[in-house]
Amino acid sequence: MSSPINQTIQTLNTVLLGKEHQVKLSLACLLARGHLLIEDIPGLGKTTLSHALANCLGLSYNRIQFTSDLLPSDLLGINIFDKNKAEFVFHPGPVFSQIVLADEINRATPKAQSALLEAMEERQVTIEGVTRPLPLPFFVIATQNPLEQSGTYPLPESQLDRFLMRVSLGYPAPLSEKELLLGVDRRDIIKELSTTLDYDTLLSLQAKVDKVAATEPLIDYVQRIILYTRENAPYGHGLSPRGGLALLKAAKAWALVEGRNSVLPDDVQAVLPSVVEHRLGNSGSANNQTASNKIIQAVDIF
Repeated sequence: MSSPINQTIQTLNTVLLGKEHQVKLSLACLLARGHLLIEDIPGLGKTTLSHALANCLGLSYNRIQFTSDLLPSDLLGINIFDKNKAEFVFHPGPVFSQIVLADEINRATPKAQSALLEAMEERQVTIEGVTRPLPLPFFVIATQNPLEQSGTYPLPESQLDRFLMRVSLGYPAPLSEKELLLGVDRRDIIKELSTTLDYDTLLSLQAKVDKVAATEPLIDYVQRIILYTRENAPYGHGLSPRGGLALLKAAKAWALVEGRNSVLPDDVQAVLPSVVEHRLGNSGSANNQTASNKIIQAVDIF
């Protein structure tokens, strides 16, 4: 494992106790130039993880609280007439940041949710016919409460597909929770975090993900997984070509996080639940990984 990545993971693990796998997935998602959806009940550290990531990477950070009265202009920005200049001046919204936390995204209306679609896919926003680029890297971390909770709106499939990964933090293990109860406030720890992965190194690692080798047998394994979801399983719908590309890209990023320059089937299996579950229609919540478990058991590696 490369030193900057290792140091970043170790630092994040001091903030989010006992969640190393989720921390690695979050970092791999960023390195793969994807976006991350965290689904869980309130109070399990979703906001803490996003804030800690921003501090470790030294990136600009904005938190947007999604509510039922949120408007697209509240996210993207608005043109306001300046009397002194006698012209309209654009005032950028909080989406113009390198890391954007869309907190409780499914508490906003579909209209507000869809305002993020172009930003997430194209890394740009178009307001009144003018297209404005977003800063790089651009990483959206959205948190989502379980749909059975009151006041939530389900995310449409088109927006779910924009998230490279969906993860669940879950309750901490007893020892980790005891350490949390006895320890320092996580917010105080976050304030003292120093940059462990600078801007140039981060962009270099993102470019390196594309160069991670995937052999033809590995590609065949990924393709068998894609075909299985389409033909042999009762899901809402199978993986699209974009979903297959997302699985391969995430596996490459995971391999890089693990310090390797080529992808193994273990890398594909490590990221499979977080990449595939939310793309299979009726596959359940982030806490239910039965679909991916069945895929791993049913699809031969070679």
